[in-house]
Amino acid sequence: MTYDCGFLEELSLSDDQYSFARERRESHATDFGTERNDGGGNLPDAVVWPERTDDVSAVLAAATDRGVPVTPYAAGTGLEGNAVPAHGGISLDLTRMDGVVDYRPDDFQIDVGPGIIGTAVDEYVAGDGLFFPPLPSSGDISTIGGMIATDASGMKTVRYGEIADWVLGLEAVLADGTVIETGSRAIKTSSGYNLTDLVVGSEGTLAVVTEATLSLAGRPEQIRGGRAIFETLDDAAAAVFDTIRTEVDVARIELVDGLSATMANDYLGSDLPDAPMVFLEFHANHGIEAEIELCRTIFDDHDVARFEMADDDAEMEDLWRARRELAYAVSNYDPDLESLHPGDVTVPISAYPDLVHEIKRLADEADLLVPCFGHAGDGNLHYGVLVDPDDAEQRERGERLYRAVVELALERGGTATGEHGIGQGKRASLEPEHGAGAVETMRTIKRALDPTDTLNPGKMFPETADGERVREPDC
Repeated sequence: MTYDCGFLEELSLSDDQYSFARERRESHATDFGTERNDGGGNLPDAVVWPERTDDVSAVLAAATDRGVPVTPYAAGTGLEGNAVPAHGGISLDLTRMDGVVDYRPDDFQIDVGPGIIGTAVDEYVAGDGLFFPPLPSSGDISTIGGMIATDASGMKTVRYGEIADWVLGLEAVLADGTVIETGSRAIKTSSGYNLTDLVVGSEGTLAVVTEATLSLAGRPEQIRGGRAIFETLDDAAAAVFDTIRTEVDVARIELVDGLSATMANDYLGSDLPDAPMVFLEFHANHGIEAEIELCRTIFDDHDVARFEMADDDAEMEDLWRARRELAYAVSNYDPDLESLHPGDVTVPISAYPDLVHEIKRLADEADLLVPCFGHAGDGNLHYGVLVDPDDAEQRERGERLYRAVVELALERGGTATGEHGIGQGKRASLEPEHGAGAVETMRTIKRALDPTDTLNPGKMFPETADGERVREPDC
């Protein structure tokens, strides 16, 4: 379905703030995790670049009045089609709202626009010895608004938590153009409903974030990184569990299986051992060596083959590069194979070793390549099921395996998505994870705040998987 977005010319937008040009629309028809639809089915009918909250409010109010869907968009680094316009309409590109609105270093706080890149926040506050701890691995290419939309997290979540833990308040615009403010600058509040947490992780289906108040932290005085190499993946996963159970103060603890190491070597030309590894980083203001030695002792109990720490920052940066580039390494490993879906299940830490073992067992049974790596310290595992896209039988085997892993995670009290969000790719998992009653409550909230289904339709809810909007507009 296409929509007439000519009303944009009637709003108080400059000529360079909206476009109907096909090349502009095509650039907003996909994200990192989706393929461009050559048939144009995901093409928005227009792209708008708001520069202030009033622009967002005016566009949403006019679009809602006319039954035109609006899909928030930023850097396009999502993996589940979260920002891909499933029903055309307007792609609302927030990247021009990328400024620092206010900075209060004495309060460890900063107010920013949704389009600011994550690492730009760190750069802005670095002179005061501060940083924004929960940045995901893609923090140098993704925006704060996108991170808030999916409640993103990353390698340091095991110590610092996820994005939601560092958002104090929001300015956001509802579908009818109403501007609301949530939260406060206080570090705690018992006042009213927690609307901040309601908006965080809602993937642009409830409101469009136009400003965020973020908490900051002081940079640790001591940072040490290293890696440990194991004979078996089971030993590596068990070592991670014991490290977390013992409350070793790690800031990052990442698991990489031998297959992923091989892929990283091929992609980067590196010389990692083709063996299971655990990458580590410790943050402290004092006593860091004691934490490292405690971790080494635990790893020794699990037959670690090598435990080595980087000698300097350059060596540590080189070490972590292999882990950061793994997503690209997997996608570029074999031109005849493709990864079906970006898996990011998360389970309670006690279930993590068993989850890793079962995934590899299922991969062997299906005779498929399934690289596994992830933020092991918080129970998060990324996995890809590699198949020949032209082999229908192999694709079906891969789909069964992918679904089986999600089911394993849910059976163990986990989640289908630890950080990527539901988007379009994981809608079928929403009800099995939360139950029919909880999902209906989510629908009730969506209908209350967005009765015409203006904001990011086709996402989140299972009934939108067939391409229909939750509720057709009255127009």
